[in-house]
Amino acid sequence: MAKRANGDGSISQRKNGTYEGRVYVTTTSGVRKRVSVYGKTRDEAREKITQLQAQEAQGIPTPDTNMKLEEYLNYWLAKVVKVNRRPKTYQGYESVVRVHLVPGLGRKKIRTLRAAEVRTWLARVATECQCCKHGWDEDRREPQCCAAGECCKTVLSRRMVQSIHAVLRNALQNAVREELIVRNVATLVQIPTPTYDTGKGLSVAEARLLLREAADDRLHALYVLALVMGMRRGELLGLRWDAVNFDRGTLTVERSLQRVDGELALVRPKTAASVRTIPLPPVVVTALTDHRERQAQERVAAGMEWKEHGLVFTSRIGTPLEPDNLRRSWYPLRRKLGLDIRFHDLRHSAVTLLLDLGVPPHIVRQIVGHSDIGVTMKIYAHASLDEQRKALGKLGEALG
Repeated sequence: MAKRANGDGSISQRKNGTYEGRVYVTTTSGVRKRVSVYGKTRDEAREKITQLQAQEAQGIPTPDTNMKLEEYLNYWLAKVVKVNRRPKTYQGYESVVRVHLVPGLGRKKIRTLRAAEVRTWLARVATECQCCKHGWDEDRREPQCCAAGECCKTVLSRRMVQSIHAVLRNALQNAVREELIVRNVATLVQIPTPTYDTGKGLSVAEARLLLREAADDRLHALYVLALVMGMRRGELLGLRWDAVNFDRGTLTVERSLQRVDGELALVRPKTAASVRTIPLPPVVVTALTDHRERQAQERVAAGMEWKEHGLVFTSRIGTPLEPDNLRRSWYPLRRKLGLDIRFHDLRHSAVTLLLDLGVPPHIVRQIVGHSDIGVTMKIYAHASLDEQRKALGKLGEALG
């Protein structure tokens, strides 16, 4: 029997019946090292040895880490995401890692993680009942569904599954850049694309009615800014008076109010396009002037309890307005008008109304701070049914 040449590798059976293959390779640290691979059969171990030898022949180094995915994800969150990304982004990534990735794949080694394992796990995540998984019904005083023997089949949305996949993909891509692994197996896994509902836009008549009904609301100016300027909720609640220049007639969007780690904080907007200076039309100047006078009266009424933060929209004692508490004003208003829309749909309405008036899309994009003009046009295409009806009516008349 011919003797194996150096680098050919060897295979032996382990006590548990599986097979271990060993072969010399060059690692990412530049050291020549003997590494082990494992398989349920001798052929599977041989195939893995062959893959390593093929990479060696192509000059691709083999990662020399046995780090588990849980260890790597914790490192990535602390040293990469927390340092380079916005607090809200870190908070979202950390939640996905803690709730989904670590319990599901945390014990896997990043060096040996396979696309098939990720694909199988994601498919299971998309179909398993979250109530059963987390014991939500068991925590109730009186079980209503899963703990009572009737599974409620509360599954994750497609968008959430996509987010889980995206976090894993981003984490492993960083591992590739740091030469801890050779390839990102998450990129090989395809998942169903979620559908995004861009909401409903208001007509000019509905927008006028809303502003008229909100005239006596202490947040009337907020609704004017949302409908006319297309500002986001966080941008409105994070707006400071020093960002409003009445002399020049401009407003600068440069901060957003968000809840981060349980605390309200002013953060930079997510994209560079979101930071913008917008001219103020007369209707907005009037609304802000009236609001400033109303706030001055509230400051006097609050006396020593007033906490000055320099914000345009605050509580009755000057503190930042809790984003979720905006519904205390919005819900009664929309119910009174019989409107089945979200507050964010006021922003969509601004886009639609501006485009309906013939404003060029690139100007609308600058006003509302979209990162891409495709987003502007997608909202318009989804919401402008009246304009489509008019266009088709004209075509029908011409052909009729």
